[in-house]
Amino acid sequence: MSHHDLTRVDAAARTAALTLNAADVELDLTGACDQHQRTFGVHVTWDFSLNDDAPTTSTFLDFIGDVHAVEINGVALGRTELSEVVSDGRIELHGLQATNRVVVEGAGYYSRSGEGLHRYVDPEDGQTYLYTQYEPTDARRVVPCFDQPDLRTAWTSTVLAPEGWSVSSNALPVGQPVRQPVTGETQAGIRHEFAPTASIPSYLTTVLAGPYHRVDSTWSSKYAHRPQQLPLTLWCRASMAQYLPAEELFDLTRTGLDFFTELFDLPFPFDSYEQAFVPEYNLGAMENPGMVTLTEDYLFPDGPTHQQRAGRANTVLHEMAHMYFGDLVTIRWWEDLWLKESFAEFMGAYASAEATEFRNAWAGFAVRRKGWAYRQDSLSTTHPIVADVPDVAAARQNFDGITYAKGAATLKQLVAYVGVEEFMAACRVYFRRRAWGSADLQDFLAALEEASSRDTAAWARDWLGTLGTTVMDAEVHRSELHLTPQGTVPDPTSQRAHHLAVGLYQPGSDAYGLERTHQIPVDLPADLTPGTAVVVPFPPAAGSGTPLVLVNDDDLDFSHVNLDTATTQRLMEDLGALPNPMARSVAWSHLWSMLRRAQLDPADFLGAVTRHVFAETESVVFETILERAVETVEDYVPVRRREDQRRVLTNAVVHHLKAAQPGSDRQTALARILGRLVDRDPGPAAWLRDLLTGRQTLEGLILGPSLRWRWMTGLVASNHAVDSWVREELERDGSRVSQIGHARTQAARPTRWAKDAAWEQMLGGDLSNDLLSATAAGFQLADDHLITPYRDAYFAMLMQQWETRSLGMATRVVAGLYPSTCDLEPGDSAESDSLLSQTQQWLDTHPQAPAALRRVLTEQRDERLIRLRIQARSTP
Repeated sequence: MSHHDLTRVDAAARTAALTLNAADVELDLTGACDQHQRTFGVHVTWDFSLNDDAPTTSTFLDFIGDVHAVEINGVALGRTELSEVVSDGRIELHGLQATNRVVVEGAGYYSRSGEGLHRYVDPEDGQTYLYTQYEPTDARRVVPCFDQPDLRTAWTSTVLAPEGWSVSSNALPVGQPVRQPVTGETQAGIRHEFAPTASIPSYLTTVLAGPYHRVDSTWSSKYAHRPQQLPLTLWCRASMAQYLPAEELFDLTRTGLDFFTELFDLPFPFDSYEQAFVPEYNLGAMENPGMVTLTEDYLFPDGPTHQQRAGRANTVLHEMAHMYFGDLVTIRWWEDLWLKESFAEFMGAYASAEATEFRNAWAGFAVRRKGWAYRQDSLSTTHPIVADVPDVAAARQNFDGITYAKGAATLKQLVAYVGVEEFMAACRVYFRRRAWGSADLQDFLAALEEASSRDTAAWARDWLGTLGTTVMDAEVHRSELHLTPQGTVPDPTSQRAHHLAVGLYQPGSDAYGLERTHQIPVDLPADLTPGTAVVVPFPPAAGSGTPLVLVNDDDLDFSHVNLDTATTQRLMEDLGALPNPMARSVAWSHLWSMLRRAQLDPADFLGAVTRHVFAETESVVFETILERAVETVEDYVPVRRREDQRRVLTNAVVHHLKAAQPGSDRQTALARILGRLVDRDPGPAAWLRDLLTGRQTLEGLILGPSLRWRWMTGLVASNHAVDSWVREELERDGSRVSQIGHARTQAARPTRWAKDAAWEQMLGGDLSNDLLSATAAGFQLADDHLITPYRDAYFAMLMQQWETRSLGMATRVVAGLYPSTCDLEPGDSAESDSLLSQTQQWLDTHPQAPAALRRVLTEQRDERLIRLRIQARSTP
């Protein structure tokens, strides 16, 4: 939907002109339970000053909503004046003085997209729940504000809510809620007032309102030299209360608060720590100070595996790190998004590994999160970690694998390069110097220069300002390794300094395992000419024979490594014997990288999976590699070999599922993976049907709603379920999980009428964010003959959908409905694919289409081309 999107130029001009003094916001949510009421009332008072050297006496507020009245320094604008200053997304303010008070009264719109003020009706009990999500630029959907990261002030919030509701915000409440007198159009409600916040930007403000379940506790610092106490609160929907692991989360929160306050040598900078698990959330979590919001998907009705608990813990600690990186010190503009997200990503894994039970967090980062980074960096839309962000639409799209995982990977390398103590010392200087203000890359580099003797400016130039992934060839000779950097993709002339390690592994005392006998540090200078080999000599081996050579041991580097044929074969044979999860994660990452770059046959990767993964003991490695095996079968194996490879993988999963320890993580993970396989492989359909109906049982397996609907989708997609089973499943469980599963399952029916109905629903604009994505996922579960007829309609609807929806919802449509079936026929080339040609033709004939839309479509094209090239190069 077209609005005035804030540009970097306009934001800088507004920063130069204004100093914010206070914001007082009142939201009227008393009509929220009436689903026919689309809007809520908002009343905001802004106090701000013009700077002495301000070049103008005008500025603007950002707002997407209805404006009823504007008053500037006691003078109300008339109807004509109002119409002249209010445009779509902006309120112009003219005739300002040295100090100003601006009052705006209006109405915002309840959201079903997860942007702004999201309204959700619980399908189980009919209760209404509200929460806000603003980053990077959706505070303007709720409050007329200066919606940019470097304009900070104290916010005082008042919320009018229905009786019986809980309300929370960034700051602690003031007094007890009181009944609001009914006046004019105001409905009966309860008035909740909150203390002024610390100085924060608009995107970090938040409101939570509804009949939420609440659990309270406290944190008292375990360090006598830094006594501090905080109230702790957990929130979730009432119907999810049974799945909220309150004590586990409180223990984790206390651990994190102790860890970070000691690590950064700073008291926790805010007055409370609340965490709310909310439905239909677009992100993993958001670092609103005082009130962190997290996706409800971190509550697991089926029961969590170790890997899911580890992921949740990582996210909790990631958001806690943001209280320093992003909240105490904010960024000036969105090109420095990495300065908070990469740091929080790094700190989430670091704190998990150092302070919690999840000691193998870095192995999970290596095999899972970095895979996201490598995938994003392989696309033509890749960008430097410090990206060019001309406006907020570009900012929203850079919440991606480069900003998060690639940035964190480079930080991990930086920490190894300068030293962990030096890096943390730089963080402490940075926080003290920039507290309650904004910062950019140069501010952090200055602190890092003070704390270390390393050339951090060169590191920043090489790693933050360039794009792409370095490719290096690795050839093992008898007693040495030749490492040959080949530049980066997409720029073969670009070169960076690399600091990595090479591990040598030999058979140990355990005849079935390997042990690391040596680890050799390797520095590759930035001025090394691409194509020049660096020779890494091996020390005398502890044992006999050629060692297994693991390049990038301990995962310190970010690069693609082309292993020679013999080393690749050795890795595929002996991977499972590597002695620790990190080593195995690095090995799997090498194989996956080579597969994605069409240098490893999909059949060889799948052979390594079936040979080794079922003996894997680390759950994040086990689950990630099985997920990649499914992706390999469905996307990378040529169609002529796909059915055979799918059957081999399915049979292996079924075999190990039946043999798994009852009630174990392994059993749960295999059951979920089988649900993905049965979408296309009807082989286990009869067995799964019997398990769902109770004719058979599998001891210890929890058939919760997520798993039941995952299986049901597969049975429907493969035409092995009747309508009555779907109805019975929906009647069995009326939860949000069931609602989503039902939407996906209905769209998965292999009939033209079902696809037509799903298509109409998705383009109609009535589905919420989660239901839209679920319907799209089910729609894509079809053979070419059912999906191909929608190709022309897909390209025809792009501009209309983009112009009439929010950026988030439009992205879900464009990415979710791009045809996913990918079958290269024998003898065809990837470049001759008709859908690629059609995509390129659309891009060529729509040069003025919004840059964000072009990026989404380009990424879909790029991913398809990668799949087709892998299929084209695999063994006949």
